[in-house]
Amino acid sequence: MNYVLGIITSFGGLNAKEVTLKARGQAINNAVDAVEITRHRFMKELVKITIGTEEMPLREGENRNTSTIEITLTKEAKPDQEAKEQGETKQP
Repeated sequence: MNYVLGIITSFGGLNAKEVTLKARGQAINNAVDAVEITRHRFMKELVKITIGTEEMPLREGENRNTSTIEITLTKEAKPDQEAKEQGETKQP
């Protein structure tokens, strides 16, 4: 739940439109769970999720592969919110 709170705080407190979670190895389960709980219980307006994997060496000379995941959550602005934001940036 700490990760879920972190996601919600990032969107609310920082007014961020996009939050990216990165995890490696066994922490992948925690990242996916945090995203799913956030999406289904707290912030249903998260519309874009991009999931990818890549191979990463752990140390120089050691070619062990580690699974990684990057999850990007994007909050879509509502039409009335977009108009308000555009009105704030324009000056007469």
